[in-house]
Amino acid sequence: MTAILEFENINVVYNAGHPNEVHALKEASGQIQEGELISIIGPSGCGKSTLLHTLDGLVRPASGSVSINGRKIEGPGGEKAMVFQDFALMPWHTVFQNVAFGLRLSGKSKNEIKDHVMHYIKMVGLEGFENKYPHQLSGGMKQRVGIARAFAVEPKILLMDEPFSAIDEQTREIMQEEVLKIMLNEKKTVIFITHSIDEAVFLSSRVFLMTVRPGRIITDLKIDIPYPRTLETKSLPEFQEYKSIIWNHLKAEVTRQYKKGEV
Repeated sequence: MTAILEFENINVVYNAGHPNEVHALKEASGQIQEGELISIIGPSGCGKSTLLHTLDGLVRPASGSVSINGRKIEGPGGEKAMVFQDFALMPWHTVFQNVAFGLRLSGKSKNEIKDHVMHYIKMVGLEGFENKYPHQLSGGMKQRVGIARAFAVEPKILLMDEPFSAIDEQTREIMQEEVLKIMLNEKKTVIFITHSIDEAVFLSSRVFLMTVRPGRIITDLKIDIPYPRTLETKSLPEFQEYKSIIWNHLKAEVTRQYKKGEV
């Protein structure tokens, strides 16, 4: 199969040539097929978010390439959409206005926007809340708005940067199931950053395991548990085995980090 997204030998260096130069990514490479949900996991500071922002075109690598369907990415574009960990909603806009924001920028008509926005508001279970403002919503509801906004622009690829880190554990588990339902129904390709081993195994078709900084992908772990998955999936023996594999990787990398004096 041809990869929908491919990145090859990505190097990202911040403050190049200065005493505080940081080599964030080193020769990071990977391929992602259409319809996959890929989690990226690694020790703190390994460059997970930098990699995601590079795939989005927000960060330009010093060397290496990123391409979608064989076309090199030079910057942000409509084929990708980002969901941030801090919701990134505009507090002066209602739920409807937040979800509609990208569509308004693209020049859609009012009728097109209304039908489109309401479809995605219903999809994330927020029908009846379209005229509420962010301060009137719970953390989980805010994150649903962010997800609806990203889906509304109909990207080929959805990039999610620790989207559930700011919500409580019970809501987080519910949102994990919701994301899987949406991904399968909408047939989207998702790249998901997380610190949670449990979350990575539950959501992913594959997990990219990264090294300490400068980050690179050293293991591409296939999660061979069929979809659809439910919370009961987490009690399966194979689920625990995958968690153990990832934990052993993280433990080894954090030990390396400690020995380098970076912890």
